[in-house]
Amino acid sequence: MKKYFFSILVLAFAGVVVYSFSASKSKKPRTLSKVTNFHDLSIPTIDGKGTLKMSDYKGKYVLCVNVASECGYTPQYAELQKLSEKYADKLVVIGFPCNQFMGQEPGTAEDIQTFCKKNYGVTFPLSQKISVKGEEQHPIYQWLTMKSLNGVSDATIKWNFNKIMVDPNGNWLKYYGSGVNPLSEEITILIK
Repeated sequence: MKKYFFSILVLAFAGVVVYSFSASKSKKPRTLSKVTNFHDLSIPTIDGKGTLKMSDYKGKYVLCVNVASECGYTPQYAELQKLSEKYADKLVVIGFPCNQFMGQEPGTAEDIQTFCKKNYGVTFPLSQKISVKGEEQHPIYQWLTMKSLNGVSDATIKWNFNKIMVDPNGNWLKYYGSGVNPLSEEITILIK
């Protein structure tokens, strides 16, 4: 009996050590702890050569969209591009590639850029691939989805091509589900 107890104790200790080591090695994004202005946030560009600073978009609406290349809603890239072009003086569309919904964004940064440009002529900014929910949720999506941080509303990212509008002053404005077409009046009425 003592032999089994000792074996279990050793295995449990080994498990704790391995877990602690692996947890310390994982890189988690910074977690926001208080209400922040959207314009205080930033994220690397998809090519890793620059940074998308939300402060660069002061004075414009920002439509944040979690995008994926292999989704039924992927054709919305075309409408997002048209929206971006039509309201370029008032709006910035930012695509946040995410592979959290049935693995529908499996490609590398280069694959995603090539796909978007070749198939939809995308010129609006794309960020690095991120998590939009869960333990690895990027701070921008923490802000977009938590009332405790944005001061306005909670939102749940349920699928690819969910959209959240931020106003020109960096305030959370409105959430739209995947089925809302980017060119719909529901979105454009805010920009006009």
